[in-house]
Amino acid sequence: MVEIGLKHTTELTVTDAVTAIQVGSGDMPVLATPMMMAIMENAAMLAVRDELPEGCTTVGGHIESSHLKPSRVGDVVRAEAEVTKVDGKKIEFKVAAYAGDILLGEGTHLRFIVDRERFMSRLR
Repeated sequence: MVEIGLKHTTELTVTDAVTAIQVGSGDMPVLATPMMMAIMENAAMLAVRDELPEGCTTVGGHIESSHLKPSRVGDVVRAEAEVTKVDGKKIEFKVAAYAGDILLGEGTHLRFIVDRERFMSRLR
C-alpha cells in the first residue's frame, strides 16, 4: 500500500553521456536538466514500486523543478523523492537533487498507478 512518507534516493555519476551537450538541452559540459529530472523521476518510481498491486507500475504525469546549480562531469548527483499525497491512483512527490550538500534543484512530481498490460495495450 502506497503511503505518505515513502522515500527513495537514486544516485548518478555525471558522465559525458548525460551532459547538456550530449542530450541536446544546452551547449555546456554540465549535467543536463532533463537528466536531473529523470533521476528525480527514477527515485519517485522506486519509492513506491514495492508497494504496488501485482501487475501494476507507475507512470509520470507531471514534473516541475528548479535547476539552481551546475554539476560537472565526475560529480555524483543524488536525487531524493518522498511521497507527500496519495489520492487513489494519483501519487504526489516532493523531489530534490544534490551534489554533496549542495542543492541542485527541487520541485514536485506526479505519478499515476497503472496496470502494465492495460497501459501497454493502448499502444496497439
